[in-house]
Amino acid sequence: MLEAPPELLAEHARLERDLADPRIHADQDRARTLGKRYAQLTPVVETSRDLHTVAGDLATARELAAEDDSFRSEITTLEARRAELEERLRLLLLPRDENDDKDVIVEIKAGEGGEESALFAGDLLRMYLRYAERNGWKAEVIETTESDLGGYKDVSFAVKSQGSAPPGEGVWARLKYEGGVHRVQRVPVTESQGRIHTSAVGVLVLPEAEEVEVQIDPNDLRIDVYRSSGPGGQSVNTTDSAVRITHLPTGIVVSCQNEKSQLQNKEQALRIMRARLLAAAQETADREASDARRSQVRTVDRSERVRTYNYPENRISDHRVGFKAYNLDQVLDGELDAVIKALTDADTAALLEQAGA
Repeated sequence: MLEAPPELLAEHARLERDLADPRIHADQDRARTLGKRYAQLTPVVETSRDLHTVAGDLATARELAAEDDSFRSEITTLEARRAELEERLRLLLLPRDENDDKDVIVEIKAGEGGEESALFAGDLLRMYLRYAERNGWKAEVIETTESDLGGYKDVSFAVKSQGSAPPGEGVWARLKYEGGVHRVQRVPVTESQGRIHTSAVGVLVLPEAEEVEVQIDPNDLRIDVYRSSGPGGQSVNTTDSAVRITHLPTGIVVSCQNEKSQLQNKEQALRIMRARLLAAAQETADREASDARRSQVRTVDRSERVRTYNYPENRISDHRVGFKAYNLDQVLDGELDAVIKALTDADTAALLEQAGA
């Protein structure tokens, strides 16, 4: 019978004792960290306990069936339940993405296709905002640069969960597969001959970093201020409220101008900067990791085309896992569950294969 590692069971018991100690909660950051780990381990412990209970009941049913055939149907039921619990425990014990419980910052940037690409960036923004709404998450637009026709040259937004989510159901766990080049095929509003054009939009998904995770030395930052501008470059503010922050060691640049005050824009820019620095550090660690530890879905090159949205055929195709469906209108209204499940299943299958290797 599959067993949960004793060290995980011992860690869960230790965390349970620690969290019951009022002194732990005097340090909110430590209490939050312990609470997250406890929440991660609880499904493992509960499934392990259920499995032991079912195994005991199954042994009893087999003993009784030797004297009374009426217990044989119960054996079949209990064997099916044991198999179900073993599969659940096997999945829970797979290596976890350490960011799965994190909130995210998503950046959408128009690419090949000019104004049509900017308009599609707006369509993707709406799709993700609707998906967040369907999942009961809180979405907040942080920064936008609008195009002349009402699309977005680039837009950044944050998505936060409302409370703790089950393993694999957090914001990063669901949206981390969205990073890459998204291609759209449709007749642009600017096309007078009715010809189908292909445009591309880049999506970057970053786990949101807390201040305690990424320490930024103020001496490593160059902060410039300037006046906000709107479509066409016209000034929309008479004060220097827009902020551009450059992280000198890495060359990462973040600009924010949506808020009315310079201080608010600086805080939003630092928020994005922390997320980018965390992602850069994790990418470096991934490159140094052995190929055997990498997931074929999770490590897909962000420069590759990941998905195509074909309007004439109402078709969505994800090229990483061969997913195809003809409900593009529903997907663009936020019904992303099917395509995300296909990616999640492929990731899980890769991890199971590695675990059995």
